[in-house]
Amino acid sequence: MQLKIMPKKKRLSAGRVPLILFLCQMISALDVPLDLVQPPTIIQQSPKDYIIDPRENIVIQCEAKGKPPPSFSWTRNGTHFDIDKDPLVTMKTGSGTLVINIMSEGKAETYEGVYQCTARNERGAAISNNIVVRPSRSPLWTKEKLEPITLRSGQSLVLPCRPPIGLPPAIIFWMDNSFQRLPQSERVSQGLNGDLYFSNVLPEDSREDYICYARFNHTQTIQQKQPISVKVILVDELNDTIAANLSDTEVYGAKSNRERPPTFLTPEGNASNKEELRGNVLSLECIAEGLPTPIIYWIKEDGTLPINRTFYRNFQKTLQIIQVSEADSGKYQCIAKNALGVIHHTISVTVKAAPYWIMAPQNLVLSPGEDGALICRANGNPKPRISWLSNGVPIEIAPDDPSRKISGDTIIFSSVQERSSAVYQCNASNEYGYLLGNAFVNVLAEPPRILTSANTLYQVIANRPALLDCAFFGSPLPTIEWFKGTKGSALREDTYVLHENGTLEIPVAQKDSTGTYTCVARNKLGMAKNEVHLEIKDPTRIIKQPEYAVVQRGSTVSFECKVKHDHTLIPTVIWLKDNGELPSDGRFTIDKDHLVVADVSDNDGGTYTCVANTTLDNVSASAVLSVVDVPNPPFDLELTDQLDKSVQLSWTPGDDNNSPITKFIIEYEDAMHEAGLWRHQTEVPGTQTTAQLKLSPYVNYSFRVMAENSLGRSLPSEASEQYLTKAAEPDKNPMTVEGLGSEPDNLVITWQPLNGFESNGPGLQYKVSWRQKDGDDEWTSVVVANVSKYIVSGTPTFVPYLIKVQALNDVGFAPEPAVVMGHSGEDLPMVAPGNVHVTVVNSTLAEVHWDPVPLKSVRGHLQGYRIYYWTDQNSSKRNRRHIEKKILTFQGSKTHGMLPGLEPFSHYTLNIRVINGKGEGPASPDRVFHTPEGVPSAPSSLKIVNPTLDSLTLEWDPPSHPNGILTEYTLKYQPINSTHELGPLVDLKIPANKTRWTLKNLNFSTRYKFYFYAQTSAGSGSQITEEAVTTVDEGKMAGYLPPDVGAGKAVNPRISKLTVAAAETYANISWEYEGPEHVNFYVEYGVAGSKEEWRKEIVNGSRSFFGLKGLMPGTAYKVRVGAEGDSGFVSSEDVFETGPAMASRQVDIATQGWFIGLMCAVALLILILLIVCFIRRNKGGKYPVKEKEDAHADPEIQPMKEDDGTFGEYSDAEDHKPLKKGSRTPSDRTVKKEDSDDSLVDYGEGVNGQFNEDGSFIGQYSGKKEKEPAEGNESSEAPSPVNAMNSFV
Repeated sequence: MQLKIMPKKKRLSAGRVPLILFLCQMISALDVPLDLVQPPTIIQQSPKDYIIDPRENIVIQCEAKGKPPPSFSWTRNGTHFDIDKDPLVTMKTGSGTLVINIMSEGKAETYEGVYQCTARNERGAAISNNIVVRPSRSPLWTKEKLEPITLRSGQSLVLPCRPPIGLPPAIIFWMDNSFQRLPQSERVSQGLNGDLYFSNVLPEDSREDYICYARFNHTQTIQQKQPISVKVILVDELNDTIAANLSDTEVYGAKSNRERPPTFLTPEGNASNKEELRGNVLSLECIAEGLPTPIIYWIKEDGTLPINRTFYRNFQKTLQIIQVSEADSGKYQCIAKNALGVIHHTISVTVKAAPYWIMAPQNLVLSPGEDGALICRANGNPKPRISWLSNGVPIEIAPDDPSRKISGDTIIFSSVQERSSAVYQCNASNEYGYLLGNAFVNVLAEPPRILTSANTLYQVIANRPALLDCAFFGSPLPTIEWFKGTKGSALREDTYVLHENGTLEIPVAQKDSTGTYTCVARNKLGMAKNEVHLEIKDPTRIIKQPEYAVVQRGSTVSFECKVKHDHTLIPTVIWLKDNGELPSDGRFTIDKDHLVVADVSDNDGGTYTCVANTTLDNVSASAVLSVVDVPNPPFDLELTDQLDKSVQLSWTPGDDNNSPITKFIIEYEDAMHEAGLWRHQTEVPGTQTTAQLKLSPYVNYSFRVMAENSLGRSLPSEASEQYLTKAAEPDKNPMTVEGLGSEPDNLVITWQPLNGFESNGPGLQYKVSWRQKDGDDEWTSVVVANVSKYIVSGTPTFVPYLIKVQALNDVGFAPEPAVVMGHSGEDLPMVAPGNVHVTVVNSTLAEVHWDPVPLKSVRGHLQGYRIYYWTDQNSSKRNRRHIEKKILTFQGSKTHGMLPGLEPFSHYTLNIRVINGKGEGPASPDRVFHTPEGVPSAPSSLKIVNPTLDSLTLEWDPPSHPNGILTEYTLKYQPINSTHELGPLVDLKIPANKTRWTLKNLNFSTRYKFYFYAQTSAGSGSQITEEAVTTVDEGKMAGYLPPDVGAGKAVNPRISKLTVAAAETYANISWEYEGPEHVNFYVEYGVAGSKEEWRKEIVNGSRSFFGLKGLMPGTAYKVRVGAEGDSGFVSSEDVFETGPAMASRQVDIATQGWFIGLMCAVALLILILLIVCFIRRNKGGKYPVKEKEDAHADPEIQPMKEDDGTFGEYSDAEDHKPLKKGSRTPSDRTVKKEDSDDSLVDYGEGVNGQFNEDGSFIGQYSGKKEKEPAEGNESSEAPSPVNAMNSFV
């Protein structure tokens, strides 16, 4: 339970607290815990004006609390209501609520009346309000015959509703037979009384089903009036017969349908009065008729209308002020205005007031011997009367209490005792109502008790107020003190605030405010205390707020909302649009800190708010989304002020889609001449919605308008109506008039014809006129159709003519055209230029002069002179028709010109021709001239070969363009030391017929730089340079050049012909090398296109091949080969790609071990067979070598014995074929010295050897004249396996 004290704050002060609490005790209400004795208190009751549904049971509520529990009784219409005597009435157990069962039997009307409930126990009696019970009513309309209403257009009309009086009053609305609400406007509207008002009627108001409906919400029923028929006719439709048969009463009203000033239909007169009760809604109404329809305005004569409480309804015909008070009394004026006049009506408003509380009586708890007071103050208009009751009985006739004294609206108690406990009622009433308030006086003696739960945990955000509750009860009223911590002193007023209900307030809680607080309550009967705990949390903050966004329709927008919070709190983040929920649309997605809206539409514009909530606080941040797009197309195009050559176009702009329109573009279509083609007319600023357009005659115009803003241009509007302008004579003539002949005897006159838009009328033609410029002839004219040229035949050649072309149509001629000059057709020139002579300026330039031809012989426009020239060299060796001639043209009437770019030391021929628009004239006689010698070009090549210790040999090719007769070559050279400094320069002249030269007596191991050029009598040509080095030691090449030095073709140390044979994971690299021997090579490689460093492999020895292993399949590699040492150089890079990884690999059979082993076995087997055969031959006989030698008659050849390794006589049993002279050779028919020391070449001339059928060697040979005996050589060489195999080849 909580002590309710006046909500003012009080600082802690030891001296003042008892006095303040005592005063509060006298004027404050106190909730007594229910376990203590206390009088009854009404806690629930039915409303004073209780309208019930007659179809349901009646329930009249009356609930009360007290100790002991109260008993209940009822009065009805001021007398006791004995519920036990009515079987339909029951009272709920433990409650005073009545239930009247009328659904089974009985009628609601039987129980109409004024009911009052009394709750009583030993401490007093409380009473309820007078509850007026009435059943709701929804009566039917009375039957009535409604005559059709006929009236003239423009008259006013009021259709009465007059609904039946129901309880509560019905809600009125007008509909038709289809239950569709009738449209309302400033002209037609429903009044507060339910009638339908027409300020003026129109023919479209005619209908037969104007129906007034009354809806009774309490019974959920709708009643309808009989339909009303209305017919509106125009005065012109009334013929004399109809007018004669109609009386004034049959035609509604008598006013004319002409325009008229306003008059009020309601309220009547110039002034009226209105009374309203305080707190209700004040509704003032003015409805006027007139033609045109009047507009209503409202003012308050003696003040201003309250801004926040004033509303206009029913097209400003109704003024409403909510929560009306006495200050709203005064005079209100409504003003009705149209074009013909203004009228006023003044409504005097008086605001009355039923009684309302200023200070309602509050329960009072006192301890024995204490003093107190009950106060009952109310106000109203008129001022209410205050009366007191005690336990439901007027205090004047209630039992006397010596501790009680009545003083107007206050009852004062002094030195109360337990018998002073009672329930007092205060009644404040005037003619508009009453107030009834119950308040008890309860006399108790109770020690303090604290009602707030022990060890309550309070969590507060830092820098915010912290409120620690200490709800208490005691009688007498306890005093309250607060302590912090276990040993702290009472909290002082400098930092804390103590509220009268016991609450401790920390105005600005900080982190150090965290801790345990103790509340202590004391009175003379005892003491109570309670501990609560306070924790201070970090505030929730939005550290990244959503930002204002402007996006185009159809795009995506993202709002970011990043939240920082106390780590012990769990925030929830929600997004709102215009302070409501986000649309349930899949286009809205929330992802962590972002709200994303895809495919933004116009409806998505608005304010988006991110709200972060925790259990202790919430923060929010908002951003506005503006959806922009190109404007919508303009509409409602209208043409006004239509004149012959102008019209005014107006339009209504479409929606600018949140981006201001900057301009409007107007286009037109000529449906007569260029249907479907829209052309630009003009542009106007975006603030303008009309344009005055200039027009051309005889054009069937349609217009369309486009709007443009910063995002682009709208679609075109719908086309306007068509507007055909009148025909007129052309206002311009054709442009680009020219006269040029296509043949020598004609004149072709051409012009750019007018288009259909420029024709200004039908029948467009052209009047073409011409005459010779230098003659006295009259103009010759011809009218032609709408074409673009006319040919005049039979004209003299190239004669000037004056020409003009004039446009005309069926209306007339265009203004006089301008005269232009043209010429009849040209012919080829007749005369060649004369007196042609050539002056040679230098070896590549000549100047030509000639005399001009007579202008008459040109027979056309002189365009210039053309020179043809060609060289005569080698012309005898080829057909002159194939001589390449060069052409140089000189514009205009020039009589000289320069021929550049000639070849020196050449014979040239030229001629000149005059040219005009038709072509070239005859050629002048040929003129021959010669160009002198020039300097030659550089030698074609220069290379250094055969470097030795002290000499270098130079070889070169002559210049490709000698430009004369070469006289000699000049060679200059100088040494270069190790620091690249140049030594003394040596100059050497070489005859022109040489292409090779050797320099001797050079320094060894020295680099030289050479400069070489050719010469003619004209001078020296361009030089070619080269560098070379003499060798360090004899037999070793030392002169070489770096790859990038010199422009010649010297033989330099270099690596070339780099080739790669790649497989899946390895590659064989080979190259060719030119340069010194004993060079150590290395191979560098890496993945092509990567930035990784080169991987380096050293090549063993001076081999010119290497195998790379461990490569990745299907990868491109770069490779290069280099030489190590001071003279290091590298080859150019090559790129190769390894083969793709294969599931199975094809193997080179020649590299397989089993194949090699097989081949070795076969070779061994063959060797064994040869040895066996040889042994068999030795055993079977001897060849007759001796006889063969004798047959040769060579005394120098002696027989060789078998035992000393020489050839002897041997034979074979089966075959005695003579041994032929020859030698055994391998299959390539060559025998090298290092291959065998026992070659037969040492013994003869070495003719081709042959083999006998049994495979034995047969050869014819001759010995040397002085033959030394051979040692250790066997004649057959059978023991050698190589020779044995060679014998089978």
